[in-house]
Amino acid sequence: MKILLKLIIFFFFFTNTSSADLVKPNSNLKPFDVLMIQLNSLKDNNTPYKDAGIEQTWEFAHPMNKAATGPLENFKKMIYSDNYEMLISHENTKAEILKESPNKFMFKVYILSKDKKKYYFIWQIEKVEQEGKFKDCWMTTGVSDSIYLGETI
Repeated sequence: MKILLKLIIFFFFFTNTSSADLVKPNSNLKPFDVLMIQLNSLKDNNTPYKDAGIEQTWEFAHPMNKAATGPLENFKKMIYSDNYEMLISHENTKAEILKESPNKFMFKVYILSKDKKKYYFIWQIEKVEQEGKFKDCWMTTGVSDSIYLGETI
């Protein structure tokens, strides 16, 4: 009985996830790391809970981007809009650097959506220069509307 109780407690503590488990911005992460954290999270959006991927993506939204977007609920609505919904549970992604400077990277991100349609986005990531907890962290400052490229065979 004690073993069963210990197993239940172990399972609860080590499988229970929350927003505290989200990867937080830190100055050790590079621009490509930030991009892939966001894309992989959106790919598995509902793991470990509904919209966890969107919440993870929100963690890396630049403070001025968050100020323009509004609270997390507004961000979720935006991601579920026609311009971005193909990012949710997409099948595959590929990214290439379009432009890089000491404080700004632009990536061209190709997405194969779950319904086998191809899109691309321009994804901009900048180093936070303002004083505060995000200083010197790379965070997303903008993502273009989706550009449709066609369907796969």
